[in-house]
Amino acid sequence: MEKKTVLITGGSGMVGKNLRENPSSDEFTINSPTRNEIDLRDKKSVIDYIEDCQPEIIIHCAGKVGGIQANIREPAAFLHENIEIGLNVVSAARQVGVKNLINLGSSCMYPRNINKPLVESQILSGELEPTNEGYALAKIAVARLCNYITREDNAYKYITLIPCNLYGRHDKFDPANSHLIPAVIHKVHKALNDGETQVLIWGDGNARREFMYAADLADAIFSAVKNLNTTPEILNVGIGNDYTINEYYKTVAKVLGYKGEFIHDLTRPTGMSRKLLDTSAQINWGWRPRYTLESGIKETYEFYINEYLK
Repeated sequence: MEKKTVLITGGSGMVGKNLRENPSSDEFTINSPTRNEIDLRDKKSVIDYIEDCQPEIIIHCAGKVGGIQANIREPAAFLHENIEIGLNVVSAARQVGVKNLINLGSSCMYPRNINKPLVESQILSGELEPTNEGYALAKIAVARLCNYITREDNAYKYITLIPCNLYGRHDKFDPANSHLIPAVIHKVHKALNDGETQVLIWGDGNARREFMYAADLADAIFSAVKNLNTTPEILNVGIGNDYTINEYYKTVAKVLGYKGEFIHDLTRPTGMSRKLLDTSAQINWGWRPRYTLESGIKETYEFYINEYLK
């Protein structure tokens, strides 16, 4: 039986690499072009590649990503590059006639300061978090385009999966560009190696965040690929519970064996006070993550030590 062809944009990023490492990838012919092979900022380049590749499904993972520092420093770039890439990929897919597409959204698409689990219907119902507003606006626009295309012609199944915050193998660990958990791993590892007795935390550490191991997201994406007809047009993908920033630091310290103390810089921003996805629809769909926080951090640290630092 001939394998279906899947095109992954952003195949060299964390999510793309985890998709390619997932056992389900063997069931498909995977195309994951590099930036040298396709410039996603150039629509003609995107159209030409899709026409040549003729995928049955596109998984759109590509984009400019970064942590709170990067988003504060470069809001224009996060808005412009992500909206340009997203609109190019989705509109080119429609133009070529690719009927199935999975678009990755982000939990920052939701309004700020909602202290209860975020439901898919709440998108565009309130003010966005200013520290990553540019990225969020781009993600919302691309998700809406997917929704509109499916609404106009139900032969097209363009869905958006909204993962919670991610970490894992192939992550970025430089604190200037990384998200919370890889940045904490880097900071605590450095403190451990340098004999430092204190590690700095931005803010009071009481803000709550939901983080999922990236291999779990890859598993969810392939579940959607195999069950597109039953996958909702927009679906949260998360672990269903959250932890404080302080708890993430403590868990990383436990895994790494760090015995020092944590101090807080209360002049630094912490972002939204809470950002937890409602996973009711995900559970009804029939998928749950496999990794615990501690087991995911252990595997991430092993990657950091054995592959990233070498």
